Amino acid sequence: MIYDNIKNISRYFTLGEKFQKALEYLSSTDFSNIENGEYEIDGKNIYAIVNEYQTKPLSAGKWESHKKYADIQFIVSGIEKMGFTESKKTIVLTEYDEDKDVTIHKGEGQFFNVEENHFVIFFTNEIHMPSLAVNIPKQVKKVVIKLAIE
Repeated sequence: MIYDNIKNISRYFTLGEKFQKALEYLSSTDFSNIENGEYEIDGKNIYAIVNEYQTKPLSAGKWESHKKYADIQFIVSGIEKMGFTESKKTIVLTEYDEDKDVTIHKGEGQFFNVEENHFVIFFTNEIHMPSLAVNIPKQVKKVVIKLAIE
């Protein structure tokens, strides 16, 4: 997992060509006026999901992990809490769904706040819990870039 401010995004170009392409798109796009939806960056290899929603209480959160895609989650506006944990602290609740690229887990982990203009990279198989309210549910606009890992 990586957590940082968008102003430092070029530090992570060394993660590889796909990451550089995704991160350059993230840093060069003004998402404030972009509608909710899915946007191709490089076909299904790299695409962005723009979404506005109300954050949810911890009790409604789910630990998840992915096998095909890494997530780059960027907060355009608002603030949300995210969780991160190790597999040894969880059990599989729902087996891997290949169509949705997700495994659902149950367990414990650490939580941190992600503010506007900050991003988090969750690599494949890293267990995370996004979209949580910091204190009370609030509106957030977020971009999730899905990056296919071979």
